Amino acid sequence: MKQIQICLLFIAAMFSQATHSIADDRPNIVWIIVDDMSANFSCYGEKLIETPHVDALARRGTRFTKAFVTAPVCSTCRSAFITGMYQTSIGAHRHRSGRGEKKIHLPEGIVPVPELFQKAGYYTSISSWPNRKGRLGKTDYNFQWDAKMYNGNDWGRRKKGQPFFAQIQTPGGKLRGGTTESAERFAARAEKTFGMRTKAADVVLAPYYPREPELLTDWAAYLDTVRETDRVVGEIIARLKKDGDLDNTVVVFMTDHGISHARGKQFLYDEGIHVPLVIAGPKVASGKTRNDLVEHIDIAPLSLALAGIPIPSKMEAKDILAADYKPRDAVFSARDRCDETVEHMRSVRTSKFKYIRNFLPKRPHLQPNAYKDNKTILIALRRAFKEGRLNEVQQQLFQRTRPSEELYDLESDPHEIRNLAGAPEYEDTLKSMRDRLSNWIQSTKDHGQQPETEEMFDSDMQVYLDTLKRRNPKRLPEIEANIRQMKKWAAEGK
Repeated sequence: MKQIQICLLFIAAMFSQATHSIADDRPNIVWIIVDDMSANFSCYGEKLIETPHVDALARRGTRFTKAFVTAPVCSTCRSAFITGMYQTSIGAHRHRSGRGEKKIHLPEGIVPVPELFQKAGYYTSISSWPNRKGRLGKTDYNFQWDAKMYNGNDWGRRKKGQPFFAQIQTPGGKLRGGTTESAERFAARAEKTFGMRTKAADVVLAPYYPREPELLTDWAAYLDTVRETDRVVGEIIARLKKDGDLDNTVVVFMTDHGISHARGKQFLYDEGIHVPLVIAGPKVASGKTRNDLVEHIDIAPLSLALAGIPIPSKMEAKDILAADYKPRDAVFSARDRCDETVEHMRSVRTSKFKYIRNFLPKRPHLQPNAYKDNKTILIALRRAFKEGRLNEVQQQLFQRTRPSEELYDLESDPHEIRNLAGAPEYEDTLKSMRDRLSNWIQSTKDHGQQPETEEMFDSDMQVYLDTLKRRNPKRLPEIEANIRQMKKWAAEGK
């Protein structure tokens, strides 16, 4: 009997060791998510600065040249990639919504990715960098979620041998602030860190921006935030290597949308939706460049697959690293209310064409929005327009109304400044792109087709105003005036 007991204990120990070994073999997954930054890294062709750490990550892994967010603002983008769903499919499409008395709940069967990792035995963390003691990193989801889906803010606190899923949030382009003064302060910081700052005179702007001093200073400081972001990536990789985790860790590097600028953040031009995406680690091809169209929500299923976790059948995103993956021929994006500014735009982009549908064409391109209007770059643009110093292309930003449809040939017009929607020779292309977008809206059950109720709008605005009362009461009159303007336009059918 004693020999049998010893034998059984031995078998149990071997089984436990085998199970533990399987758990140890599962890769760690690290997402590095950067705020407000386009693909201005040297491995993406940026010439004014060098980004050695992101470049090294790209050489060690796979770089995607045509990655696009499904929402060009942080909270809706995060609501999408944390679920692997279009934000429009889950009712999380309005920026920082559901924060008041009226709440937003995920549809049945939709589960945030950290919960799936946690249930599979992973330690889940979310942090800023450098890590702030006791505080989680940026979440900003537009739905009710359980904070318990994160075990903490430092993967180093996991159990010995436990794999981890970690999100690291970095401020990116936000570091330069919104004024010339704050941009100058950050440039001075960059000069101290790197021994030099990016020169404003060397900056090359897109043709839709004038070479105003404020814009050049801002863009130079922005490029320095890219350098700082690259430095942080180097620190993260160094820690993984020091802890002995790097060889068994998949690192996903991405930004939450493009640069915060007039035609960038909050808008569906490529400046707002095109982002860098680099993935490196076990089972990821090294030194590879992919030029097919991918969406930022795809990081959810590919991460689950790499960890051996089943991908939920309802998930709309795709495992773009799967052996049987069939490349997309189009990607989709949506813009809805941001803060107090009511908006409704949708786009479909192929490798050659971009189609944008403006559902509120009677409103100006630059609707009143306190967040953007108080940036020095917007103030400078408005001043230049008022003083008649903008050319025909640069004046497009200030049109009092917009076309209901925009169509751009991205091969001949990468800056999206020549709208072909009314050109007879593009009539068939316009119809094809229009139909493709309409089919996507219907097939994904786009919640944005129903206007936001006044009750929900008022609920969110009350939270917004209450926050301003504590943090920036001087802005209250401007925000309240903008809210009245939104309601006035809605009443007028605009």
